[in-house]
Amino acid sequence: MLSTFQSSGDLVADRRAGYARLLAEAGDAAAAAEVMAQALELAPGWAAGWSLLGDFRKAAGDPDGAVAAWRQLDRLDGAGIFGAALKLAAAGAGLAVEHTAEGYVAALFDAYARDFEAVLLQRLDYVVPERLAGLVAAEMQRRGTERLGHAVDAGCGTGLMGERLRRHVSYLEGVDLSAGMVAAAAAKGIYDRVSQDELVGFLVRPGAPADLVAAADVLVYCGALAPVFAGVAARLAPGGLFAFSCERHDGTEPMVVRESLRFAHEPGAARAALAAAGLEVLAWEEGVLRSDRGRPVAGLFVLAARPQALGHGVAAAPAGSAEDAPACN
Repeated sequence: MLSTFQSSGDLVADRRAGYARLLAEAGDAAAAAEVMAQALELAPGWAAGWSLLGDFRKAAGDPDGAVAAWRQLDRLDGAGIFGAALKLAAAGAGLAVEHTAEGYVAALFDAYARDFEAVLLQRLDYVVPERLAGLVAAEMQRRGTERLGHAVDAGCGTGLMGERLRRHVSYLEGVDLSAGMVAAAAAKGIYDRVSQDELVGFLVRPGAPADLVAAADVLVYCGALAPVFAGVAARLAPGGLFAFSCERHDGTEPMVVRESLRFAHEPGAARAALAAAGLEVLAWEEGVLRSDRGRPVAGLFVLAARPQALGHGVAAAPAGSAEDAPACN
């Protein structure tokens, strides 16, 4: 919880918030919300406190009270660090959200950088890097290719995907929005270059054409797929591969914000976005990405490619799409 790392600047308010957290951990969310409200009387401009109050009220079975707290949070948190817009959207109380705030993603993963791998691999049964690397290896074998040239690990995190790509590529580049993740990835020594950058902006700026772009568990924080896919198409060399995962939902909307504050995408909409970017599907698999709160998270594992023939698909991002896109990761 991001708000754990924020102080109100008022010692008494901080102490009450600490007591509220203890009550919540003990299972008394209603009491936690009451104490947290008292803390906010002392520090009404404390964005992190309103985030906590909303979470406590939600846990206490008070959705209207939670929404009221998150609306106040939204007014106070201009950078979107605490994900108020996502919380409101997940509660059905906000406008449609097309992307995750850049500040929220950076703060979230900076906070998790130290324990990220242990949580994913030991507690959440995370399989995305292995599955995507398997799709890439199978396509390389089909093509009779032993090694790819330039690869981009988009939203590289601590390097779990990069570890599995390294042996398949001559040059491996990582990019991530979180400074903590970039530092962890660089420390592994598996990347030729690691950059802290927003993904879509990174993809559409001039750079070496990529033979592979991989996005493992990244699109869950991007929202709208069209700008990302257009950016990938702009960066890929003809014949280049795009391996990605996304959470799947089976409703009528192209995407939804879940209680986890991650986006899930409808498979048909994902296929349509790939086609619009001029990318061809080579492999399409459904499966479990990881577990979340003890439940399996259904997702997609996809391998696509930019066609060899320039006339067969778009050669670059459609005008006004990727370049004007909101931040991703």
